[in-house]
Amino acid sequence: MWKYVEQFVCSLLNCHTGSKQTTSRTIQTHQENNDGIVSVKMKADSQRLFGFKFKGGSGENSPVVVSSVLRKSPADTCLPRLNEGDEILSINNNDVRALKPEQIEKLIQAAADTRVKELCLRVRQRIFFVFVVYDIEEGKNTLISQVSKRKYLSLPLLRCDTLNESIALITEGLKDESLILKFESIPRRQSGETNNIAKLPENVQKNRYKDVSPYDTTRVVLEDCLTGDYINASNINMVWEQKSKLVVMVTTLLERGRTKCHKYWPDKNKTETFGHLEITCTVEIETPCLVHREFRLKHKQTNTETNVNQMQYIAWPDHGVPIDASDFLSFVWKVREYRDVVNVPTIVHCSAGIGRTGVLILMETAMSLIEANKPVYPLEIVQEMRRQRPMLIQTTASLKNIYYFTRE
Repeated sequence: MWKYVEQFVCSLLNCHTGSKQTTSRTIQTHQENNDGIVSVKMKADSQRLFGFKFKGGSGENSPVVVSSVLRKSPADTCLPRLNEGDEILSINNNDVRALKPEQIEKLIQAAADTRVKELCLRVRQRIFFVFVVYDIEEGKNTLISQVSKRKYLSLPLLRCDTLNESIALITEGLKDESLILKFESIPRRQSGETNNIAKLPENVQKNRYKDVSPYDTTRVVLEDCLTGDYINASNINMVWEQKSKLVVMVTTLLERGRTKCHKYWPDKNKTETFGHLEITCTVEIETPCLVHREFRLKHKQTNTETNVNQMQYIAWPDHGVPIDASDFLSFVWKVREYRDVVNVPTIVHCSAGIGRTGVLILMETAMSLIEANKPVYPLEIVQEMRRQRPMLIQTTASLKNIYYFTRE
């Protein structure tokens, strides 16, 4: 699933795959051949296990095929991920196609018993696809670099007929450009929905952009806010009332000298008051692309508290592209990991709440569908999103090169 999502992200962002350095959660760029053969590296866990099973290997050149992968095991979390149906060609440079199962098991165990506990597999993935990077600047449809033009990423697809059917439709739609035309034909606003509450005199100043406001029927209504019940996007009262444990921020405070978001939290170890709520920033950890903060919210009247995590992606400029798609992919994965352990609403915001916010929501939704072996139809997701908030996924450029699939 993870490799499938990798291409989806790169295409949505229309940018490079970034560094070739590999960590446990960063994307690795691979040099592939036309057979879809890739290197898969992983390290054994504390029990000296890699988390996958295989079948075949009769000693008569029978293919050695991955039969199962344990969730959250080294085989599941490595990049690229090992997938069911992948054919294992070699283990730590030892050709396994003529070996018996017990000989293959010894090679795997020997790798786990070494000091570094590393297993290096050469596998053939039966399905892979190619992408080309386009310039996001309006009116240009040129390749960013010649390297991108010839770069292949061999990424496996889940073995699911319904998922494959959606892939076939996307492939056909990209070839004849009908997918782009259909995207451009999707109404930016839901017919019949109104934005009357946003236009009330007392609420006009709460809209950062005049043409971006929530529907009356789907807006979040604040229950206990000194400034009224209307909010366009994120608000600390909304975090409290919706019992959210995670706020995802896909913008910086200032971009190109313009204010993109007001700072709604204090500095580390400081406390600020917003109406009935006190917010204290207890943790702040910054990396080149991500800032992780932890807040303690306290309601002064009820004397109750809650803890909230904020994950801010800071390498995605407005009207531009992320510096490194692999960093954004890692960020989305961290968001998804956290959402797996909480069952309350997650709040996502950027500046207008439609562009980068839409891309992140679409990405997370696609990941959920892929993980469940269900078909992914991006345009239907966009339609459903715009039924909830207008103009989500702003431009054709955001979807122009979603992904190109090629079957072996």
